[in-house]
Amino acid sequence: MPSTHTSLHYHLVFATKDRQPLIAPDWRPRLHEYLGGTVRGLGGVPQGIRGVADHVHLLVALKPTHCLSDFMRELKKASSVWVAQEIPLPSFRWQEGYGAFTVSASAREAVQAYIANQEQHHRAKSFREELVEFLEKSGVEYDARYLD
Repeated sequence: MPSTHTSLHYHLVFATKDRQPLIAPDWRPRLHEYLGGTVRGLGGVPQGIRGVADHVHLLVALKPTHCLSDFMRELKKASSVWVAQEIPLPSFRWQEGYGAFTVSASAREAVQAYIANQEQHHRAKSFREELVEFLEKSGVEYDARYLD
């Protein structure tokens, strides 16, 4: 095949440091917009972004040349700086880790719907419960000590 064709979609999840409920409803949409712009600036395609007070979910398409850890570092760094400058909330930080789960083309719409309904979803399920469910469904080994 003389050219490269890819479909690389990731469901990304990351939380505020110590899962502090810092992302207030009045500026949450602005954060989501900023995250989308940053994803585009890093060469990705945002396909869904939503979250609640202590974490965000993104569905992004990335190129095969992207290094996921570099992408995540830059996304989290830029958005932390933005929050400190624009909100201002100088103590705002993201937690060190993140969850990244590949999404097949046939599951993209379901993941987009899931992400769009975060506020409703988290009325019934905590972030930790949600993360454990993702990890187990994806077959990812984890140490429960590092989930909090």
